[in-house]
Amino acid sequence: MQRRGFLAASAAGVLQGHAWAQTAAWPARPVRLLVGYPPGGSTDVAARLLAEQISRRVGQQVLVENRAGAGGTLATTSVVRAEPDGYTLMMAASPEVSIAPIAMKSMPYDPVHDLQPITLVGQVPFLLVVHPAVAAQTLAEFIALAKSPSAKLNYSSFGNNTSNHLAGELFKQLTGTHSTHIPYKGSGPSITDLIGGQVQFSFDAPPAVLEQVRAGRLRALAVSGRQRLAIAPQIPTFAEAGLPQFSGGTWFGLFAPAKTPRHVIERINAEAVSALNSPELIKAFGDKGIVASAQTPEEFGRFVQQEVNKWKDLAAKVSIVAE
Repeated sequence: MQRRGFLAASAAGVLQGHAWAQTAAWPARPVRLLVGYPPGGSTDVAARLLAEQISRRVGQQVLVENRAGAGGTLATTSVVRAEPDGYTLMMAASPEVSIAPIAMKSMPYDPVHDLQPITLVGQVPFLLVVHPAVAAQTLAEFIALAKSPSAKLNYSSFGNNTSNHLAGELFKQLTGTHSTHIPYKGSGPSITDLIGGQVQFSFDAPPAVLEQVRAGRLRALAVSGRQRLAIAPQIPTFAEAGLPQFSGGTWFGLFAPAKTPRHVIERINAEAVSALNSPELIKAFGDKGIVASAQTPEEFGRFVQQEVNKWKDLAAKVSIVAE
């Protein structure tokens, strides 16, 4: 019996040691980095730029895999169910992490408990843009206008319960203003109708609207985020314009399946943070309207929880209906 117990313990030790060796050597083979959106968007662009940098640093390929569908939740579900060994990662964005819990009636995962945060990667601020016919040159003037019952302002979004729909509702709640939400199927149709004057304002990312602002077809009143955009330094931040409480835009970060070994998370974090702090990546991100960000796993975990709570609190105050 003693010999049998010794052999069993030895076998368990060998298996445990083998598992440790597999993860301790990370990365011993190529790494998959899933993105829940088609190629070309901000999340995909950031994933590819970061994957290239990490690949150089670790001597293994980090392969971006686009698995679009269900607002990013399809890819996230795949990562949640993957082996927690550091070889399947996710570049997840705010819609599938912090917004989905209030936007979906049934969630296939718990973003706080089923995903292991590694680091925030980037943030894409929103610009508040208005049609040139709107009688407001500043954010303060626009808020005063929107408080008037006779203003009859409409704002466009990518669709119900999307990030800029919630940004619009947050803006209304913070300022006590009046406007009607008009949902569209994506950014393109939303901005087309804004330029055409069918709606009066919207919140959208720099790549979608800056060209129209420069051409005079739209007017930008403020940008979310802590600092002005390097590619549009003339636009004040919401804080500078008098509304520091407003926080809109999208963000994306690196996640692994829950129960991924701590030393693997720390190694990935170290490589990602080193890349995100490099002048090369900061410039590449900035050229795309992305603000490079880097955090410890603990900081990122707190950030995610705060974001989830922010939108849950808003949903309780305004008419956000899960679909």
